Amino acid sequence: MAGRFTPPTNPTRTTVRGGELPQLPALEGDGPADLDLGLTLGPLRRGPADPTFRTTPDGSVWRASRTPDGPGTLRIRIREGRPAAEAWGPGATWLMDRLPALLGAEDDPAAFVPRHKLLLATHRRRPGLRLTRTGLVLESLIPSVLEQKVTTTEAYGSWRVLVRKYGEPAPGPAPEGMYAIPDARTWTRIPSWEWHRANVDGKRSATIVRAAQVAARLEEAAHMDPPAARKRLELVPGIGPWTSAETIQRSNGAADEVTTGDLHLPGIVGWALAGDRTTDDEAMLDLLAPYAGQRHRAARLILLSGRVPPRRAPRMTPNDIRAL
Repeated sequence: MAGRFTPPTNPTRTTVRGGELPQLPALEGDGPADLDLGLTLGPLRRGPADPTFRTTPDGSVWRASRTPDGPGTLRIRIREGRPAAEAWGPGATWLMDRLPALLGAEDDPAAFVPRHKLLLATHRRRPGLRLTRTGLVLESLIPSVLEQKVTTTEAYGSWRVLVRKYGEPAPGPAPEGMYAIPDARTWTRIPSWEWHRANVDGKRSATIVRAAQVAARLEEAAHMDPPAARKRLELVPGIGPWTSAETIQRSNGAADEVTTGDLHLPGIVGWALAGDRTTDDEAMLDLLAPYAGQRHRAARLILLSGRVPPRRAPRMTPNDIRAL
């Protein structure tokens, strides 16, 4: 299936055309000329070799997802300054219906008022940033759990191993090596030794299994307001404020949900806004208070500014539990 979407500046309406053919020509929409696909969809990518996400030399962004209707592949590109998309697989219609939200149709960049020169400058340099809303919880929750208290290199490696081994090849003409994530039942049936081979300790694997066992209830959070959605996720043992925020930012497009409990973010925000690298979560929230309603966007812009405190200690050493 392929289709056209009405862009964020118009009502979010999608026309999907289908039939016996697996692919139909994509039709351009009247989308915003400044939409930056990389900035908008970048948070959905878990490392440079993420099997669910790919960019190709022609500027296309490919995503393989597990939708309520089954696996689907989505290709998005900018043609003549306008977004165009195609989708394949059982989940194609679901993906096309939610394409506007994925590209920021429900986001309101105009609601953000910079109150610091760094944020003002970054906001002007990054006009194409939109906050994505996937409408899918598990696909963001599981990699967020994998990232708990380990380096991103470790987490990305575990994600690749598990998705490639237990996922489903992406439908349609997706780039080679792309996979949709396993369904919830498959996550619950991964043997303990396979978690070990993927370099995932028992605490994180148990959290993922518990979440997958109540996946239907967690997916409902995508339709809740962000505070209620986070509360729903945190009912699962092993899911705390850090993990719930990282998930809801992506699944719900939550402009105000700030990640707390992060090893680096408070220091980066403190350094950027107050020149204080020792900032803790409480002080970070105080600094972001003027941006109430848009605190997540403010944090994203700070990270995009590149203004980070100089390193004073070695990087965290990756652990490899496979050697145990």
